[in-house]
Amino acid sequence: MALGTIGDQDVASRVEATIQRRGRDVRGTGFRFALFAALGISTLILVILLVDVLTDGWPVLTDRLGDFWSGTLRSRSSDDSLGISQGIVGSFWIAVFVAVLAFPIGIAAAVYLEEYAPRNWFTSVLDIVVRNLAGVPSVVYGLLGLFLFVKGTAVTNWFVDRVNNRWNAWYGEDLIELGQSTLFAGGVTLAVLVLPIVIITAAEAIRAVPQSLREGAYGVGATKWEVIKSQVLPFAAPGILTGTLLALARAVGEAAPLILVGAITGRLAPRDSMFSGLEDFFGQFADRFTAMPIVIVGWVQNSGRDEGFGPAAGAAIVVLLVFVIIMNSIAVLLRNYFEKKRG
Repeated sequence: MALGTIGDQDVASRVEATIQRRGRDVRGTGFRFALFAALGISTLILVILLVDVLTDGWPVLTDRLGDFWSGTLRSRSSDDSLGISQGIVGSFWIAVFVAVLAFPIGIAAAVYLEEYAPRNWFTSVLDIVVRNLAGVPSVVYGLLGLFLFVKGTAVTNWFVDRVNNRWNAWYGEDLIELGQSTLFAGGVTLAVLVLPIVIITAAEAIRAVPQSLREGAYGVGATKWEVIKSQVLPFAAPGILTGTLLALARAVGEAAPLILVGAITGRLAPRDSMFSGLEDFFGQFADRFTAMPIVIVGWVQNSGRDEGFGPAAGAAIVVLLVFVIIMNSIAVLLRNYFEKKRG
């Protein structure tokens, strides 16, 4: 009788477990369906926006791509010299500023936080601060750039005075004029904007390095720096490269900080060749500037009074999207390359 009771209890428990498992499977299927639906809706919205932009910009891209690529900002859309060359040059130098300033500082800061910094309350607070800075709206960074690099503080005034004194000794004139929007101000502002993102992505990639690699290198007598150089950084390179290039793509597409810093949205006088000498090369960093997002914003605003600026803005958006897609593709290719090399 007892054996029968035990058998009935076993059967009942199995039935109950089967019912619970089927319930979990139903909930899991519903969750997967919701995720797939969200992905489908997002993709559909992006496709609609992309088709709309391509439709607007297609006449410009097909009829006058060469002139559009080499043209400059104009006050009328019917001008045959209307184009995006000045925006491309500005975006290029902004990308250079980000690569030169944000990448080395961000990766070095991540290495220090993960490999050298002691685990205490200060580093914990610092990690929270960096993550909070990554979520600050870009407009706030624009205000910061306006205050620091355009209006100037005691530190920036000291730095500008030293640069101008040296430049005056060489060429007899000042290089940087405070109170004026410059390419230097825009580039440094966007470098500061993406710096927390570079630190976070690099730190996550370094944190993912297996501890066994470090212990093995220490076991053969390697120093701390040798372990980082030969084991940690090569293993973390795919994640670091992906994060830095995605940060670069974001910086190139930002408009709000550049508007606050004072990028030109109207007509910008063309510069002479930047490669005719050191004075012209460095002088461009102290001049007024524009960038691709600013060009797009200005043309969209002007399309209300001149409908021809609408197709021009659509074509500029396509060019900027192609650049961002190229940056993302490079990030994927580099990640795959270093992962294969690591394997």
